[in-house]
Amino acid sequence: MLPLLALAARSAVSAMGTGLAATREALHGRRGGLAACDMPGMPEGIWVGRVPGVEEVALPGDLGRYSCRNNRLAELALRQDGFADAVAEAAGRYGAGRVAVVLGTSTSGIAETEEAYARRGADGALPAGFDFTHTHDLHALPRYVRARLGLRGPAVSISTACTSGARSFLEAQVMIAAGLCDAAVVGGVDTLCRMTLHGFSALELLSRGACRPCAADRDGISIGEAAGLALLVRAGDAPAGTVALLGAGASADGHHMSSPHPDGLGAVAAMRAALAAAGAGPVDYINLHGTGTRANDAMEGNAVRAMFGDRVPCSSTKGWTGHSLGASGALEAVIAAICVEDGLVPGCLGVAVPDPEFGVDVAVENRAAPVRRVLSNSFGFGGSNLALVIGRA
Repeated sequence: MLPLLALAARSAVSAMGTGLAATREALHGRRGGLAACDMPGMPEGIWVGRVPGVEEVALPGDLGRYSCRNNRLAELALRQDGFADAVAEAAGRYGAGRVAVVLGTSTSGIAETEEAYARRGADGALPAGFDFTHTHDLHALPRYVRARLGLRGPAVSISTACTSGARSFLEAQVMIAAGLCDAAVVGGVDTLCRMTLHGFSALELLSRGACRPCAADRDGISIGEAAGLALLVRAGDAPAGTVALLGAGASADGHHMSSPHPDGLGAVAAMRAALAAAGAGPVDYINLHGTGTRANDAMEGNAVRAMFGDRVPCSSTKGWTGHSLGASGALEAVIAAICVEDGLVPGCLGVAVPDPEFGVDVAVENRAAPVRRVLSNSFGFGGSNLALVIGRA
């Protein structure tokens, strides 16, 4: 049996705000962060969830070789809400070698490679100062965070498409259960880049305005960037009542490289596994993966209806942040914790009429209600499915 883990510290940075207070305020005030894309070289007429100020973030001097947009966003998150101090305290308690770093990303620092490629020499060689290992490499993110926090425990990179950030919670839980570490920094960081935006544009999946998940007339995704981090420790090592990871479940359905099984068979399997791991108890709110595409939202509606009927309110918070890909599951785990603490069911932004074919209770306005447990879903290309149960023990 996997251990019950408390979210002893959290941090969130996204288009909706920098830090937990700004994130909380945006949720309650129903203030989204999506805007028309003003980044050069991107598809025309799209909206994105861009984090302001990332370009100005400076990494500590001795870690300058890690400088790229993705690691700068990670650094911005590490500075929020006393997160780095909480990790230092955990390292003091358990030992720096007993705190793992398990982080998800799908793009890592690919924007740095894009810029380097644009500056290649006449012979096609990339600039001499380009450092693939510490920027673009998928392991650059956990390697940077581990070095930045002075940790010496295991460092693991997760890249399972849009389940990456959520998957880090499950992998850390397994590592703690196996005795490989006593605590773990988990989460996900992903940033905007040309490859992602042009790739989704080629798939004809991008919305021409702010995305509207669950809407009857939804027309696609708005891509965002974000960092969501949490420090996981055994529940007994955190103050009573701390919001915890109650359960996690994963599945891989392999139905299609980029399309989910229409009946959501893999989604159902992941949700069932997470609920079984969490044990008996209510689900008071479902944070949907809810990207805003026709097929993915319809699949998730089918899956949720098969398991819960219309008994549990659900919504997607990507109308605030956009789809932050490998960071989305981690960001939404942090949002789920806020919903538990505040008794909040955040209604979908910009949705006047939810799709009636879903047959589930889609919230379109914020609701105040007791939220003891949140089921948070993440689904990714290739049939990767992950569900987390966040709540109070």
